[in-house]
Amino acid sequence: MKGTLYSLVYGRIIARSVDPIEKKPLFHFLPGSRAYSIATVGCNFRCLNCQNYDISQMPKPQKPVLGDEVPPEEIIEGAKRYRCETIAYTYTEPTIFFEYAYETAKLATEHGLKNVFVTNGTLLKKPLRVIAPYLDAANIDLKSFRDEFYQKVCGARLKPILDAIRLYKEMGVWIEITTLVIPSLNDSEENLRGIAEFIENLDEGIPWHVTQFYPAYRLLDLPPTPLDTLKKAKKIGLDVGLKHIYQGTIPGEGENTHCQSCGRLMIERYGYRVTRCNVKNSRCPYCGAKIGGVWG
Repeated sequence: MKGTLYSLVYGRIIARSVDPIEKKPLFHFLPGSRAYSIATVGCNFRCLNCQNYDISQMPKPQKPVLGDEVPPEEIIEGAKRYRCETIAYTYTEPTIFFEYAYETAKLATEHGLKNVFVTNGTLLKKPLRVIAPYLDAANIDLKSFRDEFYQKVCGARLKPILDAIRLYKEMGVWIEITTLVIPSLNDSEENLRGIAEFIENLDEGIPWHVTQFYPAYRLLDLPPTPLDTLKKAKKIGLDVGLKHIYQGTIPGEGENTHCQSCGRLMIERYGYRVTRCNVKNSRCPYCGAKIGGVWG
């Protein structure tokens, strides 16, 4: 069949905000800086635990596509007005508004701004290769290492996500991985070890964020993730050989960055706030070890 596909969400912003880059979460990308965050409606997943389901699961059948008309030029102006170093394509899935993100990212690069995706990792090879020259970093969800979980909880499949993560790395985009640890669904040692080993096989320096689940959307019957479970995940990651593992959404717990060589504290955080950053020229100030990331 021949025809033309049209994006119904191009330039239709449903959410925009100024966020700390740590909220994405990106901990090795311009720490302490701000991101001008934008989203349109829509997602290609149907996650039962989605925290942004009110916009990600739109539009409903026979319902209008909501959002304000905002051209890429206005996004750039907003980022500069609020002194943001980065534009983050987030809240919903950037794949849905790829054309809009692509045009905005190209323009942002021309104006000296950086671009980051917060994504479920389903962008196919061809479009990823197209946007990669304008993409500086991505936080990619790796929700489980079991295809059954992806089918049951997300309405998706695992293999395309693994393939995309490999390609992001191959294309030179700085990546960090997030796993929302959901009690009884993806918190087994076998599953967490599988994720950690996959990351380590790519690059032991890739940061892994293991974050706390809170009941949301259609998973209101499950409890929040115990802190001990996140500590277990961190220990598994360290045993596998990962250098930087962070416990997310619990202020004061597992947020700091230590040198993988000498163990000294380099970046101190509380919540989304950086209280101290000693990384200089991408290196530990104490022993000189190179620290993976984008440090400015």
